[in-house]
Amino acid sequence: MPRKTVNHEAAAPRKGRGAGINPEGRFEHETRVAVDDGWGVDAEADPPLLKTTVTIERAKSIISRNVSPDVPFSQSINPYRGCEHGCIYCYARPSHAYLNLSPGVDFETRLFAKVNAAEVLRAELARPSYRCEMIALGANTDPYQPIEREYKITRGIIEVLAACDHPLGIVTKNALVERDIDLLAPMAQKNLVNVYVSINNRDHDLARRLEPRCSAPTRRLQTIKRLAEAGIPVGVLVAPVIPFLTDHEIEPVLEAAAAAGATSAGYVLMRLPWELKDLFRDWLVTHYPLKAEHVMSRVQQMRGGSDNDSAFGARMRGHGELADLLRRRFDIACKRLGLNAGQRGAALDTALFRPPRLDGQLGLF
Repeated sequence: MPRKTVNHEAAAPRKGRGAGINPEGRFEHETRVAVDDGWGVDAEADPPLLKTTVTIERAKSIISRNVSPDVPFSQSINPYRGCEHGCIYCYARPSHAYLNLSPGVDFETRLFAKVNAAEVLRAELARPSYRCEMIALGANTDPYQPIEREYKITRGIIEVLAACDHPLGIVTKNALVERDIDLLAPMAQKNLVNVYVSINNRDHDLARRLEPRCSAPTRRLQTIKRLAEAGIPVGVLVAPVIPFLTDHEIEPVLEAAAAAGATSAGYVLMRLPWELKDLFRDWLVTHYPLKAEHVMSRVQQMRGGSDNDSAFGARMRGHGELADLLRRRFDIACKRLGLNAGQRGAALDTALFRPPRLDGQLGLF
């Protein structure tokens, strides 16, 4: 069947959005091309604002499982598909192609909310075959993205986990996690939760372009402070590290996070799978044209000459001299600041878990 050609949307950057283009996903049978129809549209004019649309989704299952040796968990939950934060570097963008949507603008404007997540989770935890292991929130899309204020799906999930003393790990770029301190603090007292706040730079101008709808870096540092003050174990995830753009921020971010109360830290080298490499290149040329070639050259030096390396053991950290230097810098800074001192990799408690009762009855003990 021949591929249908339709007009491409305007490629200029839109205020509050990360991607400037909306390319087809890799499974599409249509392609879009930009055409000049002769109507003299002002190329300098700001493109129209794009509204976020949310589709209600009723999930059949909610716990995802993986066997990757590169991540410290085997179970995760993603309350939403797509992410309004709009981070241009997000490795989850290509997942929108499975929905016949673009990993570009569609990923951050056409979202799906799993409104029955808490109900399905309760049923899965109650199965006799279920074996308790830490569940990660934020493995793909951010559980505290802006629409969580309205839908409260993440909070519902935490309520279920807290009620049955199930261990939980959270990664987020949004200060909204502070809303759930009332649930997380009691869990922390039982060694049932840890939170990582993702910060890869402190430059608000750069952050506004990289991750336009996330909490500002200074606000995320305040979140680390408030979580720590509530007794919740909190760390900083310097992710992603982007060569020649954010890599110089590693030490300053770690210093600021440690001063705010973070006790652990991690980092991830930027990954550019599938459609993401083209989206990121377009963003670079649009916002940092003089740095674009140098940034991609550095990326390729740490990815074996390619834009991306999906191999286990290398995809998160890269390889080669520059990747080794990055690793040493991070480790030296953490040691100097007392980060990861006896805590990194510490297991949350799984022995307290009590399966939920679906009949609503309480157990005798």
